[in-house]
Amino acid sequence: MEFNEGKIIPADLTQEMKKCYIDYAMSVIVGRALPDVRDGLKPVHRRILYSSHELGLYPDKGYRKCARIVGDVLGKYHPHGDTSVYDALVRMAQDFSMRYMLVDGHGNFGSVDGDSAAAMRYTEAKMNKIAVEMLRDINKDTVDFVPNFDGEEKEPSVVPSRYPNLLVNGSSGIAVGMATNIPPHNLGEVIDGTIMLMENQDIEILDLMTVIKGPDFPTGGIIMGKAGIRAAYETGRGKVVVRAKVLIEEENSRNKIIVNELPYQVNKAKLIENIADLVKDKKIVGISDLRDESDRDGMRIVIELKRDANPNIILNLLYKHTKMQDTFGVIMLALVDNQPQVLNIKEILNHYITFQKEVVTRRTIFDLNKAQTRAHILDGLKIALDNIDEVISIIRGSKTSEIARNTLIERFEFSDKQAAAILEMRLRRLTGLERAKIDEEYNELMKQIEYLNSILGSEEELLQVIKDELIEIKNKYGDERRSVIEKVVNEIDIEDLIQEEEVVITITNNGYIKRISADTYSAQRRGGKGIQAMTTKDDDFVEQVIITSTHSDVLFFTNRGRVYKLRAYEIPDAGRSAKGTNIINLIAIEPNERIETALSVRDNNKEGFLFMGTKQGIVKKTPLIQFKNLRKNGLIAISLRDGDELLKVKVTRGDANIIIATQNGYAVKFNESDVRAMGRTASGVRSIRLKNDDVAVCMDIAVENEELLVISKNGYGKRTPISEYKVQNRGGVGLITYKISEKTGKLVGATMCNEDDELMLINTSGVAIRINVRDISVTSRSAMGVTLMRTNEEEKVVAITKIGATDTQNNELIDEENPDTQDNELIDETNLDNETNETNETNETNEIDELIKKINPDDNI
Repeated sequence: MEFNEGKIIPADLTQEMKKCYIDYAMSVIVGRALPDVRDGLKPVHRRILYSSHELGLYPDKGYRKCARIVGDVLGKYHPHGDTSVYDALVRMAQDFSMRYMLVDGHGNFGSVDGDSAAAMRYTEAKMNKIAVEMLRDINKDTVDFVPNFDGEEKEPSVVPSRYPNLLVNGSSGIAVGMATNIPPHNLGEVIDGTIMLMENQDIEILDLMTVIKGPDFPTGGIIMGKAGIRAAYETGRGKVVVRAKVLIEEENSRNKIIVNELPYQVNKAKLIENIADLVKDKKIVGISDLRDESDRDGMRIVIELKRDANPNIILNLLYKHTKMQDTFGVIMLALVDNQPQVLNIKEILNHYITFQKEVVTRRTIFDLNKAQTRAHILDGLKIALDNIDEVISIIRGSKTSEIARNTLIERFEFSDKQAAAILEMRLRRLTGLERAKIDEEYNELMKQIEYLNSILGSEEELLQVIKDELIEIKNKYGDERRSVIEKVVNEIDIEDLIQEEEVVITITNNGYIKRISADTYSAQRRGGKGIQAMTTKDDDFVEQVIITSTHSDVLFFTNRGRVYKLRAYEIPDAGRSAKGTNIINLIAIEPNERIETALSVRDNNKEGFLFMGTKQGIVKKTPLIQFKNLRKNGLIAISLRDGDELLKVKVTRGDANIIIATQNGYAVKFNESDVRAMGRTASGVRSIRLKNDDVAVCMDIAVENEELLVISKNGYGKRTPISEYKVQNRGGVGLITYKISEKTGKLVGATMCNEDDELMLINTSGVAIRINVRDISVTSRSAMGVTLMRTNEEEKVVAITKIGATDTQNNELIDEENPDTQDNELIDETNLDNETNETNETNETNEIDELIKKINPDDNI
């Protein structure tokens, strides 16, 4: 203990284990298991290729023992077991594992039957031609080099990769807490898709799929349907069903099932053994013989059937019980700036294009510097040849080369490099022919320098260089697709069965949700009592109303700053008298969470931001794309401060004016550009300085030539031109937008609107009223406004929502099924006694059984 005194550092075991495990996990994730999005290689594969490059193992050279290659990789770059390196090398040489083999193997490198490769002391290898394209121009400062594990060597952090190898050859690996499984693709298709994206950055993934059809496995097979492919390409995750390619042959009144191709990574020997076991256990009846007739010409598994056996039934049983039908689970996870990310196909290609821009730019700068240096030397040689007699005299008259160099520099103003080149010039360069060659070389260099400068000075020129090189690769190495994609007759997208139509989604204070047809609500005159939107319990009331489409996403933001997603058609349809379904049955919100705000987002809205506001006046904007892949248990949308809650979320383009209104009647308008884009988990910045017990009740996009409509608790409302609100710096007190009094009550909401819009108000009893905005007076900021909805001590306005302009034939509620009863269904503003109201509500409840057919997203979201 005395020997170790001062060397033992006390540490908390829990914290130490956490730290060590995180270090280990990151080492596996970044340093071993996941590919880089730029070149599609894991570190071990990159090191094998670079070591082969250093050893000169090019396609036109001889093979070298794999033991030598593995030893070089281990000793210089990869301090791990030799088995892992050799296994990686072997896989790169297997035509059934790699769509485009990077290693040309000589010897036994395993088989599709699961046979292992021969020991590394027996096998030999060198780089394949397409592997050279991965490393091309690596010596032209195209990529960064980093120290190896002991600092004695330098290795590339990534290789130049002249084609999108991550998609072309795919990748699979299990890290810590995550895994990647990217299928291989056809080289020509991927290059065509890359060029298509370069020419149009706004292209949709469905358009990309017209050229990149889907995975193209080295073992061929038949891909069943495009639904899984589309999901994988759009979200980075999906399931691709692959079947064996079979033929049914008839011989001597008996049928044979001939298997020529298997799904990717299926072991042929194990498959045959599995079929034999199924026949033995009588799970499949009708097979009389089974044999493997595969040879060098290709795969051929023969399944002979009994005379009375139906080949189609047997085939379906084989698909069901064996690997003759397999599922490839796509997880397109790769390292982006050393951080693991699940990417869609467009993001993968965009990262590759960005990388190629950097590679070509760095290569061009390297070539330009080299050309300029050479031109500079030739310029000096030309001057020397023009004054050759004097140059020779100076050299002959100098005692040393140093004196000659200095004299030449002084006499002709040569640079050090020019003077050195002149002193090293051979006498044969003095001939007239050599002078002509120098002039010719100089002129060519001037053209090259001009061309290289044009690349550096033009994005269009730069992209054209990348396109030309990709096309060259395609023409040189492209081949036909191996995997066939077949349509599945019973593959129906459930969304295709749902009619796209306008719907109203209501959410109550207690969390009950339902959707009903937007056509149910016809416009009424202001001051009316409305129709029954839904039947609620005594302690519940409608809190939110969303106008959306059945084919739109509905994002639910909770008071705790989390966000969840449903397709609108996934929300159950219900009659008007039904209270709906509790939302906890649809999304996994926590017991202490409630839905605070909700909005709809169309599928084609790929750009833009989600702009959020809280009750404490905090605002934040986050790129919409960060909310694309929402899990069932939700994601953090904003990190809230103590005591704060999320108020509202809007979809913006990044340059809108934002209006914030508070319950005490203040408002501030500021430009969205005052708020920088932040990540999902950021907290945001202050938008308005709140006084006393004031809280924000509204956040909206301030559209020019529209009005800000405000509604008070006691049913008063007004419109004020947004031009009366000057743009201010965020964080101030704001302007008065409404004079609060005991008669009006505090503000419950506000929204931007125009005369073509309609407004829906909901009170605490669940009664809804729909009003034409044009019927609401336009007044100044400080005015009280007019009565929009009758209230009393028990019934107050609690929620409002703007409805986009609709075709309304009249301003009264009409029973379309019973036109003869129209007079009974009219709501008379002057006759609002309780008995009439009760009768009307009963009739209307019976009238609305079909509430959920049409949807058109609200203009303000």
